[in-house]
Amino acid sequence: MTADGPDGVPPLHLPRRTRMLLYGSLLLLVAAVVAALAIGPGTTLAPLLAVAPVLAGATTRRARVPLLVGAAALLTVGLLESANAQLPLSVRISVPVTVLASTLASAASVVLVAARERELFQVRTVAEAAQRALLRPPPERIGPLRVAVRYVAAAAEARIGGDLYAVVETRFGVRILLGDVQGHGLPAVETAADVLGVFREAARTEPDPGRLAQRLDAALTARPDADRFATALLLDVAPDRGPVRVVNCGHPAPLLRRAGRVSELEPPFPAPPLGLLGLTDDQYPTRHFDPEPGDLLLLHTDGVSEARDAGGRFYPLAQRLPHLHGGSPADVLDAVLTDVGGWVGNAGLADDAAVLAVRWEP
Repeated sequence: MTADGPDGVPPLHLPRRTRMLLYGSLLLLVAAVVAALAIGPGTTLAPLLAVAPVLAGATTRRARVPLLVGAAALLTVGLLESANAQLPLSVRISVPVTVLASTLASAASVVLVAARERELFQVRTVAEAAQRALLRPPPERIGPLRVAVRYVAAAAEARIGGDLYAVVETRFGVRILLGDVQGHGLPAVETAADVLGVFREAARTEPDPGRLAQRLDAALTARPDADRFATALLLDVAPDRGPVRVVNCGHPAPLLRRAGRVSELEPPFPAPPLGLLGLTDDQYPTRHFDPEPGDLLLLHTDGVSEARDAGGRFYPLAQRLPHLHGGSPADVLDAVLTDVGGWVGNAGLADDAAVLAVRWEP
């Protein structure tokens, strides 16, 4: 049972179990009306008709629906009372008053719920616009690369969180960033916006990806809430098909799928997340690998690698990736997220998930 909501609000979709319960209630109501006609004089089941506008209000986001159903219920009450002249006066007065009160209360409830849903819809629309401005979708093709990205919020109401990504084409080649800010909510989004802003500026001026990571670390350290950090992967793809440089800032290692086999590109030595480099007096190490035509590199946040099934087991991305195929990086990412969804089942994701795939074309 569905009904269109007011302008700006998506249609109301009721789960099958809910629809069945409402249908059962309506059948009971019809049975009560039939029984009221067959019952002896002096008694009535007409007060049960006060339930009718309540049931109608549960199926719609338009106030006129419970009002019309309530009017029909009042008319039915009048017919039943005219056929039963032996009803006490108190019953003749209290029953239509009860139905009328139920009708008005149901209509008011529908108006209130519709207004709140409209506000939530507007907030989600603003969040989607913010996501498009903050997390700009990369072009599908950049030189020899085909690129795709997917972002899935753990909360159904959310559209954006602390996961971040960016793809920037520069004179040094293609610079790619994928990261995950510590924490949730608006503070995490603000931190992600700062990291992305610094990256988009520094990626065009800083030739060395290790020093680029240090600039991002310094930007996080300079924030008022300097205790917030972010794990990140920086990918530096040379324009001449030379070695690809990877800087890992405490992030899950990217996965390289080559000729059907998958390997993790671990950093030369562990490095801290962005914002915590000052605790080690170290530098961010750079790993190199030589890409081959057909290679696919998958970057992901821990929302994927730490997704758990009903038994509490982590999603084994490296083991399942060789068996997830697609005609393009976008198809591969869709297959990954579908597989993750099947792994976690009804529990859903516990954290936001971002995945980014890069494939080297012949």
